[in-house]
Amino acid sequence: MSRAEPVGGARREALLGRYRELVLRELPRRAREGRWVVTNDHCFGRIVLDHAVAGRWYDVLDRRRSPAFAQLSDEQLAGAVALAERVLAEGDPLLRELDAQSLAWRGKPPKPVPTQR
Repeated sequence: MSRAEPVGGARREALLGRYRELVLRELPRRAREGRWVVTNDHCFGRIVLDHAVAGRWYDVLDRRRSPAFAQLSDEQLAGAVALAERVLAEGDPLLRELDAQSLAWRGKPPKPVPTQR
């Protein structure tokens, strides 16, 4: 870090790194182990980004500029990381709620709840 870099820059870089770690690795791994409703990293990205912007992320962020999460404001990014951490802690029940809302913003029905055998 250079002396000219603002203090907030280091925090933002840490948040970006944590977002990547959660969405690309930790959440998909935990989801596969626990057989959660969502297991793919891009689906976690959709859900977390949608909730960070309170709607379809691509209505707010430029889908041509990648990665989309880097376009979030500092406040939105911190909220996205906090939400992803919460999903990691609470698991499938919370993820189902968040996924249902994300799908509703897209005009799609929620995924069915699996029946117990």
